[in-house]
Amino acid sequence: MSDIVVIGAGQAGSALVAKLRALGHMGKITLIGEEATPPYQRPPLSKKYLLGEMDKERLYLRPETFYAENNIDLRLSSTAVSIDRSDKKIVVDGNAISYDQLALTTGSIARRLPPAIGGLLDGVHVVRTMADVDAMEPECVEGARVLIVGGGYIGLEAAAVCSKLGMKVTLVEMSERILQRVAAPETSAYFRALHAAHDVDIHEGIGLDRLTGETRVDGAVLSDGTELALDMVIVGIGIAPATELAESAGLVVENGIKVDAQGRTSDPVIWSAGDCAVFPYRGDMIRLESVQNAIDQAECVAENMLGADKDYAPYPWFWSDQYDVKLQIAGLNSGYNNVVVRPGEREGSVSHWYYAGDTLLAVDAMNDPRAYMVGKRMIEAGKSPEAAAVADPATNLMALAKA
Repeated sequence: MSDIVVIGAGQAGSALVAKLRALGHMGKITLIGEEATPPYQRPPLSKKYLLGEMDKERLYLRPETFYAENNIDLRLSSTAVSIDRSDKKIVVDGNAISYDQLALTTGSIARRLPPAIGGLLDGVHVVRTMADVDAMEPECVEGARVLIVGGGYIGLEAAAVCSKLGMKVTLVEMSERILQRVAAPETSAYFRALHAAHDVDIHEGIGLDRLTGETRVDGAVLSDGTELALDMVIVGIGIAPATELAESAGLVVENGIKVDAQGRTSDPVIWSAGDCAVFPYRGDMIRLESVQNAIDQAECVAENMLGADKDYAPYPWFWSDQYDVKLQIAGLNSGYNNVVVRPGEREGSVSHWYYAGDTLLAVDAMNDPRAYMVGKRMIEAGKSPEAAAVADPATNLMALAKA
């Protein structure tokens, strides 16, 4: 029986230790987390939790008692500071812990604004942890003026919540359109119109020059010279893989902790999964920032730690909730050269189908769960329906999936 240590008590870490026990591993399992809270869901933080519609305990991935009941040593408020690969030990808050196998599920960290432009002023927030949201929640009051920096999904979700709370919302995106990195112009246009209908003032192709204020933010100057009076700022400019520990241990890091198809790092007894891991996929090395990947990859790594010798085959899917719209995404759209727009069956529903030539890559479905379900099924099966058939509202999607 081997002693297994997992560093990072997020979605991937929790899934990994639970899978180890479910597979019958009888050795010692230690799960180390920096936060004081047991592993919890992150997606609701910028939605229901910020709105006050979800209690803290409902965020927990598993009941707090789960870990003790399954003989998992959960160490919260603990920071792993170093890995001694030769002696197979890690140092946590001054204490050494031995391992036979080690998994790094350290996740990611929110990118922040540089201090030189006001990133350290009070009232400037990011959305990554429960503590982040707890800190901003008292400031999210009706009538308050908030600037959202970044037009990705995190920024748009925060804008939607602030708008619902009655705040005066301005969003700036330095790229030429919101969601430019992750979605087609058609999807960007859909969400631009949605936010405009809720009085969110969106500035595209415009960056933030600086924030103003002595100790607390009170305004902003945009790159086009526009000056804004503000009460708070929410920064949603992406996340970075948490690789510092891996780098200091001499593991190979290339836009994430580099692993093979089974989740093994450059050290044969150290594994990685989740947001922090970069892995081979269709001839490339990718990193997936999603709940689905964190769970599936972590469970695959758990199997391989116990000798399964199994390659990880991801089937990517994502989602975002904004106002009364649920966006569901199946597949990865990288490399697309054509987007097919298919109207949904009810008002406001639509799906965007991404093709590379004749090959279906991905689907964005807005309030259209049937299109999402059918598209996801076809992508996973390697099927590519004709674009003209998808675009025709008279085409029965279910029949296409069965063809």
